[in-house]
This record gives sequence, structure tokens and C-alpha cells, in this order.
Amino acid sequence: MTTRRRAAIQALCLAALGLFLIWVFPRAAAFAEMAARELRYLWWLVLVMGIGAWLIWGYGRKPKE
Repeated sequence: MTTRRRAAIQALCLAALGLFLIWVFPRAAAFAEMAARELRYLWWLVLVMGIGAWLIWGYGRKPKE
């Protein structure tokens, strides 16, 4: 499996998980919408999402030699 295909599969899985969670937890989706509107008060949400993306795609990779 190429790295491009793996990245595409990860992105699709992440999008599917997000849609599933929105469907299962509509109040959480409303919270995320409010957080996007009030980003200056909820900057920590962006921080948590960034850490999550780092854990998914960056953590555990070997440095290029």
C-alpha cells in the first residue's frame, strides 16, 4: 500500500467517523458549530484537534535519514 493511498484511507475514515459522531450525537455537533463561531473563546478546541491530528499522522514516525 502506497503512502498516498494510506493517507487517503485515513482521511476517509476520519471523515466517516466525524459524520457518524454528528449523526449519533447531534448536541455535540451543535457545540462544535458554536465553538467555530466563538473561536476566540474556545481556542482550546483547535489545540485539541491539532494534537489529535498529530497523534493520528505524526506520532511514532521514524525521522527521515
